Amino acid sequence: MHKEKIITFGELMMRLSPENNERFTQAHSYEAVYGGGEANTAVSLSNFGVEVNFVTKLPNHPIGQSGVNSLRQYGVGIDNIVRGGDQIGIYFLEKKTSQRPTNVIYNRAGSAFALATDSDFDWDMIFDDATWFHFSGITPAISDEMAAITLKACKKAKEKGLTISCDLNYRSKLWSSKKACRVMTEICKYVDICIANEDDAIGIFSMDPSKAGDKEKNAYIAEELTKMFPNFKIVASVWREEKTITTFKLQSMVYKKGKAYYSKEYFMNILDYIGAGDAYCAGIIYSIINDYDPQKAVEFANAASCLKHTVSGDYNLVTVEEVNKLAFSKAGNEVSR
Repeated sequence: MHKEKIITFGELMMRLSPENNERFTQAHSYEAVYGGGEANTAVSLSNFGVEVNFVTKLPNHPIGQSGVNSLRQYGVGIDNIVRGGDQIGIYFLEKKTSQRPTNVIYNRAGSAFALATDSDFDWDMIFDDATWFHFSGITPAISDEMAAITLKACKKAKEKGLTISCDLNYRSKLWSSKKACRVMTEICKYVDICIANEDDAIGIFSMDPSKAGDKEKNAYIAEELTKMFPNFKIVASVWREEKTITTFKLQSMVYKKGKAYYSKEYFMNILDYIGAGDAYCAGIIYSIINDYDPQKAVEFANAASCLKHTVSGDYNLVTVEEVNKLAFSKAGNEVSR
């Protein structure tokens, strides 16, 4: 494997979920774990044996330190985490149960990361000897200042020759489609690898998949994105379809040089699907830095995302060997003895 150093940038949050799939209005206790899009991707990559550093801002108190410790225990580099501010971002998660959908309530407006400023991040130092920069559309959605910081980071990463990947990850609870389009249109000019699903394309760029005609809609979206941003070398997408109340189908696609490559399908029961898209991002990044061809890349990334659905919490705690076994071996579900 090539010597790589990945930098991911975003907010680390505390996730609070009512126990036993209770509703918020029932809950008397909450399970606390840590997570956030780019932190989740960092943990996945570290578990794959890749050197990865996570950049964020956290309060310098025991709760902030607990978040740092949650990264450190999985080998994620924390040297570029800025300490300051008073609060850690929180999100409350009511888990999907049968026909009741997932519900998320954010409490992050006054967090250390939301109030971070340009002077908090020395990108020249952060990108020293790095080879890859990854972030999601959630990060610039947090504040106008963070949108400017993300754009600055992309410009510096491009200047230093890093590969830049972005998971568009549109969140309607964080910003409007109009604002997302304006901000992300500028940021995406610097992106090499784009991870985007149908909801992202509609929410940010107002695309209409019904115009796909005879084309498969994910391939159509990828084609349209590469028309908008010729700098996109790869567009990747992963999607879930509900087949029954308890069973979902997972599949993904990698689009490169005008051709779409599709993974096999997995039919699965879900323990926890928060972070599954971030696990997919890690799978794509790992595949690219290891020179996988597009078909192998989409199979590896899809299997990584599938396995995340079996792991409680935001982080995907699986190894390369486990992903390979699911993706490329018929023995994927046998007992490991």
